[in-house]
Amino acid sequence: MHRKGAQDAKRARVYAKIIREITVSAREGLPEPAFNPRLRAAVAAALKANMTRDTIDRAIKKAAGAGVGEDYQPVRYEGYGPHGVAVIIEALTDNRNRTAAVIRSAFNKHGGALGETNSVSFMFNRLGAVFYPAAAADAETMLEAAIEAGAADVESDEEGHEVTMAPDDFFAVRDALEARFGAPAEAKIEFRANMTVMLDEEKAAAVLKLLDVLEDDDDVQNVYANFEVPEDVMQKLVV
Repeated sequence: MHRKGAQDAKRARVYAKIIREITVSAREGLPEPAFNPRLRAAVAAALKANMTRDTIDRAIKKAAGAGVGEDYQPVRYEGYGPHGVAVIIEALTDNRNRTAAVIRSAFNKHGGALGETNSVSFMFNRLGAVFYPAAAADAETMLEAAIEAGAADVESDEEGHEVTMAPDDFFAVRDALEARFGAPAEAKIEFRANMTVMLDEEKAAAVLKLLDVLEDDDDVQNVYANFEVPEDVMQKLVV
């Protein structure tokens, strides 16, 4: 019962974050996924998380209602976690002071320090990434299609194909690939570390504790950090 309760709570947090993204994207453009690339991406994420169509439609309709619901604003926080790990947090909030206070407290309690804007972003690249399983196409076909669509690079291996592109090209590339190969397994715009810190089990545990606290906050949408952990160590930590 405890395990089921924890799983239900985790799913509820995931749904709340997705609905918040649906709300913001529907208000930024037309409340119709076919004509709103960001909303279309949010709906795809909702379906991947097993959210029902009724729940998605209600969220879009609520967002489309004039003056209805919270007014969420995007905000980014940067800082250092324990052991010098750089951390970037993306949030959608209706109260910047509340969110900043919660995030600052999390850093302070877990051996880190919240920094100024751009204090760690130089350690990351901002890019779009679209992933297809290997069965979607052979490497040459995927590369040709991706370059034609405007992608910057493709990496293919036995697991699949990762297509990367500039953030401004993300929606165009994703839509072009989807028209040819079907819906991707994953598609997102993210921060990806260009320099990393290797951590042992003890240090990784401390960093993961901070990241868990941050990700549990309803305002936080994404958390990125520039650390690596050996696979055998990570398996011990996630059990």
